[in-house]
Amino acid sequence: MNIQVNDFLNSRKKKIEEAMPLFIKDLSTPHSLKESMLYSLEAGGKRLRPVLVLALLHTYNKPEETGIATACAIEMIHTYSLVHDDLPCMDDDDLRRGKPTNHKVFGEAVAVLAGDGLLTQSFSLIVQDPVVTAEKKLRLVAELVKAAGVEGMVGGQVADMEGEAKSLSLEELEFIHENKTAKLLGFSILAGAILADAPEEDIDKLREFSYHLGIAFQIRDDILDIEGNQEKLGKPVGSDTLNEKTTYPSILSMQGAKDKLHDHISQAKNLLQHLSTKAELLEQICDLIAKRDH
Repeated sequence: MNIQVNDFLNSRKKKIEEAMPLFIKDLSTPHSLKESMLYSLEAGGKRLRPVLVLALLHTYNKPEETGIATACAIEMIHTYSLVHDDLPCMDDDDLRRGKPTNHKVFGEAVAVLAGDGLLTQSFSLIVQDPVVTAEKKLRLVAELVKAAGVEGMVGGQVADMEGEAKSLSLEELEFIHENKTAKLLGFSILAGAILADAPEEDIDKLREFSYHLGIAFQIRDDILDIEGNQEKLGKPVGSDTLNEKTTYPSILSMQGAKDKLHDHISQAKNLLQHLSTKAELLEQICDLIAKRDH
């Protein structure tokens, strides 16, 4: 496999961004709700989670088209979580991806319902996908419920809120980020592997790989919240400090956080060596996550 990671990410990101609005525009629902959903879906972003689905299919030499609907579903869930995160009752943010947050444009009530709409529509994308077998759909939905629900992202968000203004241990912080960030990102990897008919031994390795990649992603987030560029990030830096959140740098020091990031990336890349196929693209994605600036 001879592919440059940035070329892959940019071309697949374009595919995802072309496909996502098509799943929303023809819905029979109030115009204001569709506009609110599309506003946040089309606001940009890295699209890392959906692209990871396609990266796994690429790694196993399977048609990437079979992952488009599932990839869009994941981005809808990620987007809904951001819409809700930004609400006054949660992080109370005015800016997301360089634009006013959803509730600033459409009001709190519509923003809440737009998030609800994106969440429920995501499951519809998976179960109505004409190119995926019923058996795979059931497995995908079961995995997605664990990753995005009370034992995953939602539970992690509650633990994150309850941890504000408290001095958390490293173990408590890792619990938050494994659930809030790593599990949904991990689902992208597992979904791609399931759709690609990867061997079960590989799926077990990829589950472990996704944990290390997800934690590394969050550590880099914490570092960027201190050292990042607001223009590149599309949101204010220093919000973790303002919200009195425990972060990896606050526990480990900045250098300690960078060392921890390197350790998780190293463990993730080591696991790729034990797959039944070469995973050069996934190795490049590991490096990209470790060095990203937004």
